[in-house]
Amino acid sequence: MKNLKYLLLLIFIPAGFIYAQHANFNTQRNWSLHKKEVMFGLGATQFNGDLGGSYGVGRDYSLKDIDWPSTSMAGFIGFRYRFAPMFATTSSLSVFGLRGDDKYSEEPIRNARSLQFKSLCFEVSQRVEFIVYANEKFGSTFNLPGNYSKKNRSQQLYGFGGIGLLYFNPKAQNQNGDWTALRPLKTEGQAKSYSPLTFTMPVGVGFRWGLGNMWRMGVEVSYVKTFSDYIDDVSTTYADPASFSSADAAYLSNPAVGNPSFAPGEKRGDPKQKDAYYHLNVFVSKNITYKDYGKQRKKYNLKSTGKFRV
Repeated sequence: MKNLKYLLLLIFIPAGFIYAQHANFNTQRNWSLHKKEVMFGLGATQFNGDLGGSYGVGRDYSLKDIDWPSTSMAGFIGFRYRFAPMFATTSSLSVFGLRGDDKYSEEPIRNARSLQFKSLCFEVSQRVEFIVYANEKFGSTFNLPGNYSKKNRSQQLYGFGGIGLLYFNPKAQNQNGDWTALRPLKTEGQAKSYSPLTFTMPVGVGFRWGLGNMWRMGVEVSYVKTFSDYIDDVSTTYADPASFSSADAAYLSNPAVGNPSFAPGEKRGDPKQKDAYYHLNVFVSKNITYKDYGKQRKKYNLKSTGKFRV
């Protein structure tokens, strides 16, 4: 939770300072010309749960437990609506992979545990963005009397938080090398399979800049907390291998069978901490607020000179 607190401070402390200074904020009401945008993005994801990790005791919600070989790809589409100068909301659909593997861990016990997983995930989310800095201006394109030449500006620094719903389906390789779905196998001896759905809470920061009148580009980094401890199929203790009805289930429950550290009833995961993951995304967005963007800019230029009334 310490990392999450630092991230929130990073978002909101600069926000208060910049808002107090009123620095370059939404000059000429340019925000109203970019109320509606569609977004397309690609990025990378990292899982933070019971598998893998660096040397020593596992660190919950820590960047130190990242295994770079387990990085997966992500893609998303979204719709952004800016309903006030400082606030926007974004609805999105993301498709991405999550992976973890004990073979990448530097900790001897976890490395010997030999558990692994991968999952194709689908997430829908709704978030609110708080714009902590904006420099948004447009030049005098139409050479109106009294206007002086100035360059276009379209930059935003923002923080965000929200809620989402994630679908996951962890798989692991059996002894034949085939990827097998783990949830139906109940690898920890559960009476009932865990749900493949969980709520999520994303929080992060981003920066956007203009590529022209209609397009923007941006970068976002986010941390996503989940309310499930089974995204990697690992949570509690080892089950008795005799309780499984198939050889696949017995093997995938405990690939390190014979090691006394992983006997039935011994710790397999940490049920006190839920799973999480990170996103690093690059995106482009297109303004769809107006069909005739140039006409609207001309209207605002005329209004600002006092020679046109709406």
